[in-house]
Amino acid sequence: MIKGFGGVFWRTKNLEATKKWYSDVLKIDIENWNGTVITPDAENKTIFSFFAENDSYFPTNQQVMLNFQVHNLNETIEHLAQIGVPLAKPKEAGDFGQFVWVKDPDGRLVELWEK
Repeated sequence: MIKGFGGVFWRTKNLEATKKWYSDVLKIDIENWNGTVITPDAENKTIFSFFAENDSYFPTNQQVMLNFQVHNLNETIEHLAQIGVPLAKPKEAGDFGQFVWVKDPDGRLVELWEK
């Protein structure tokens, strides 16, 4: 029944700053309609997962966390360092791959993942 992940939508305190951050930091080409279409390939899967209200994996005051799969996490970390974006969480490696976190202009944690 489900064909794929349809999208992620949320409100932001400063639309222009948030669009610029996602464009500059994550290299997402934000179009004039304030969004973009990301077309995954066969190697890119979207995880849809629930967390208990008190789960500590990400801050309990943050209702949604975005996770973007990247091709090369080390190159992504270098890019972040070059443009002055600090990691909110150091690189971790585990059974599911490697992860880092950064914060967007609204203070939302965004997870970057290489599997």
